[in-house]
Parts: sequence; C-alpha cells; structure tokens
Amino acid sequence: MTSSELVGIISIHDEAFRKELFEAASEVRKLHYGNDVYVRGLIEFTNHCRNNCLYCGIRAGNTLVERYRLTPEQILSCCEDGYQTGYRTFVLQGGEDVGYTPIQIASLVSSIKERYPECAVTLSVGEYSKEVYRLWKDAGADRYLLRHETADATHYGMLHPKNLTLANRIRCLYDLKELDYQVGCGFMVGSPFQTPDHLAKDLAFLKEFKPHMVGIGPFIPHKDTPFAHQPGGTLELTLTMVALTRLLLPDVLLPATTALGSIHPTGRELGILAGANVCMPNLSPEDVRDKYTLYNNKLHTGAESARALSELSSRMESIGYRVVTHRGDHISKRSRKE
Repeated sequence: MTSSELVGIISIHDEAFRKELFEAASEVRKLHYGNDVYVRGLIEFTNHCRNNCLYCGIRAGNTLVERYRLTPEQILSCCEDGYQTGYRTFVLQGGEDVGYTPIQIASLVSSIKERYPECAVTLSVGEYSKEVYRLWKDAGADRYLLRHETADATHYGMLHPKNLTLANRIRCLYDLKELDYQVGCGFMVGSPFQTPDHLAKDLAFLKEFKPHMVGIGPFIPHKDTPFAHQPGGTLELTLTMVALTRLLLPDVLLPATTALGSIHPTGRELGILAGANVCMPNLSPEDVRDKYTLYNNKLHTGAESARALSELSSRMESIGYRVVTHRGDHISKRSRKE
C-alpha cells in the first residue's frame, strides 16, 4: 500500500467503510490469536521525569504534579498481588527518573524474575544507551515499550524539547531489537499539528521496523501543559489506525489502550473489535494511581486487582472475547517462552 493510498484511507470519514475496515482487521487478528485478549499488569512506579515533553502531564516543568516514587518493596508487593490474581506479565512504567539508577532497575528486574520465573517483565522507562538496555536484558527483562510518538522528525520537534530527537528515539528502538527484546513502539493519534501524512509515515515506519507490539492511543490534553487547550484525538480515527496497524502487521500484539477507555465508556471494547488483542489493567497502589496523570480524565476504576480483572473479563465476554492470563508472548517468541 502506497503512502498516498494510506493517506486516502486515513482521510475517509464514512461509517460503513470504517465498519468494514474494523471487521477485516478483527478477522486477521482471529487468524493469529483467536478471541483471546492478553492482559498485562501495569505498575506505574514513578512519576518523576527528567524530560519536558510538551504534551505530558508529568513533564519536568510541571510544578503542580504531586510526585511519587514506589520503593522496590512496594513494587514487589504489586507483583505478588498481581501474581496471586493470575497475571503472568508485569509492566514497569515510569518517567525517565534519575532517582532510579540503571543498576537499581536491573536489581528490581532480577528480583521479580527470581520470585516469578515463569512471568514476563516489560520495562517502559524511556531512552537510554544500548549498554543500559543490555544490563536490563541480562537482568531478565523480556520486553520494552518505547513509543516513537511520530515518525516525522519535524513533527517530533513540535512535540518535544530540543534535546530530544526522533533519530535518538529510533536508535533506541533498533538497539532494543538487536538485544532480542520483544519491542513495542507506537504513536498518538490527533496530536497537535498532526496531519494524515504524518499518520501515513507512522504506518510506514511500523511496516519497516516490524515491532512485536504497538501502542496507539488518542492524544488527550493535560491541563498543566503547553497543549492544555489543544483538541484531543478522536475515537474514530484512533480505531482506524488500530485497524490499519493490524492489517499491516497481522501478528502484532496490539493493546486497546487506557487512553481509548478514557475517551469513551466502551473504548477498550471498541479497540478489541477493531483488531486489538491486549489490555493492561493497573496494579499500582490505589493512593498513587491518580498521580500518574499523563493526560486529563485518565480511566481510573479504583478496583483492586482481582475485581478489576473480573470486571474486564466480563466486559470482554460481552463482546465475544475471553481474557487469558498467561505470558502472551509474540508468536515469533513462543517456541522458547510458551
């Protein structure tokens, strides 16, 4: 599919066409993953960040956010709670926090793998050197999530401070792939200054890079950022991008993101019906969940982990899908992992 063809599809606003697109993507997903929805236990362990990205609520320049940093003991307690509930993947997500050194993160990963050797550990903590990524891989990390946000360098510069570049972000992604991580990238839909051409570039980059996972969510403004008054991304366009990603990368692991659930009451279900096959319920302690605010009105159930998983299972069953709690590795990695 050419770039101009992608731009044309992205620009279509016909409901009947979108319905056919979502059904086609869902059929492709079923060929590879059936009706299974994989779950990952998300632990947002720090909202400290050294960066000043213009769209992010925990940006370094936001002096209004209440900062927190979970201790290793608190993180391990979250893992134990999740493990007893049935989770077999833990996602450690946070800002680029200089208060957590690479060695400390490596030690944390090792501790989790020692306690739960059959579980996968995913890190999502930003840009580091290849040597640091190797340290974490050697410690036992299985996956790494690093959204590229936009595949257009000029657009990237409109969303980030000058010290951050698309070239370095892409370097990180290729380093991670070379180190044999299961790698996830992804982008915002409807971010400020974005055009259909930018979204077509995102899809072209995904096709070239071939990630194991792709996170796609609507841009949602945060009240304490320079983009506070920018319009947010739409449900319809986000679902279109989810479906197109499934069609371009048939066996990719594709979350129905929290952001989708934040802009629509059944956003996650609609994401699954458009081709997604992963959900990431929150295992973070209740008293910090409302402090990890990347954007306004973030979905926040307040339920403890067992109840949250049960509720998610019921919601997925209502649309003909079933939640499974095993590791849920990418198909290409299953000969060794499952």
